[in-house]
Amino acid sequence: MSLSLDATQLDRYSRHVILDDVGPEGQKRLLDGRVLVVGAGGLGSPAIQYLAAAGVGAIGIVDDDAVERSNLQRQVIHGDDDVGRKKVDSAAEFVAELNPDVDVERHEVRLDAGNARELIADYDVVVDCSDNFATRYVVNDAARIEAVPVSHGAIYKFEGQVTTLSPDGPCYRCLFPEPPEPGTVPDCASTGVLGVLPGTVGCLQATEAVKLLIDAGEPLVGRMLFYDAMDLSFETVPYARNPDCPVCGDDGIDTIDGIDYAAGCQIDAA
Repeated sequence: MSLSLDATQLDRYSRHVILDDVGPEGQKRLLDGRVLVVGAGGLGSPAIQYLAAAGVGAIGIVDDDAVERSNLQRQVIHGDDDVGRKKVDSAAEFVAELNPDVDVERHEVRLDAGNARELIADYDVVVDCSDNFATRYVVNDAARIEAVPVSHGAIYKFEGQVTTLSPDGPCYRCLFPEPPEPGTVPDCASTGVLGVLPGTVGCLQATEAVKLLIDAGEPLVGRMLFYDAMDLSFETVPYARNPDCPVCGDDGIDTIDGIDYAAGCQIDAA
């Protein structure tokens, strides 16, 4: 890996370069890094924004949705003129204007069991900004098989959570063996969400991704960070790997073929 940065890059990333824990080597790792962001919505917007600003060289964006006006209260990389456009296109244009060092790889698809492993295997880190349980389980399972770390985030009304799923640590199924019953956890379209909340959580996810790429600090592996915006409090709760987990346990799966994620995500559905 060459550590050479040109004069423009030295200027752009100067506040990284002078940090002892980043420096020119860490910045070059970011420029050589590949991050897949699943979802270009509330969480994905700040994550994409700060990953691009940090100089992550390739950002893959998976999203098959179009921008709606109701998105603009929190999805800050899209503007009023983007309503009706595909989010991958709007996001790519935003990144191009922010940092020409960054290549955006557009994946205008819904991530599912049929494409997840192929998509994830091509990246160093996954930032899971999805808004539904089926996608979260697909990301977890596929990333575990492909040995790619995941920065997970989720939001609900005024609260958020973040954790990092390392290939050698506990996985999402250790925390939540099964998803909640359909209809028991409503989405933000029916319950609402504080507009600034995903900004905080998405930035935390981007922070974890940057740390993973430069191999610095202590990622949230085996720890779930809970954030309450109403009293502005953070709480970290540890969790452990389940040896009987069907994904990361002693007899974990090596394929996601046959798992019906739409019908409940259970491994025994194969």
